[in-house]
Amino acid sequence: MNMTIDLNRIKAERIANDLTQDEVAKRMGWKTRAAYAKRENGIVSIGANELIKLASIFGYDKEDLGIFFKANVPEKERN
Repeated sequence: MNMTIDLNRIKAERIANDLTQDEVAKRMGWKTRAAYAKRENGIVSIGANELIKLASIFGYDKEDLGIFFKANVPEKERN
């Protein structure tokens, strides 16, 4: 089973916290919204340390990081 970051969950948490992409980018220490937007849209991968910081911005602890992942279960090979 392969685990990937659930970008929809990241976006949903940002919206639920009433934050714009610009506000999250600033809290992450980035100068522009583009750095965050590229990650939320899957253009740039989210690093482990970035995920921890994002979780903190959204009000979660490191122990809660599992909510930001989804399991990719490969389809069985077809003959």
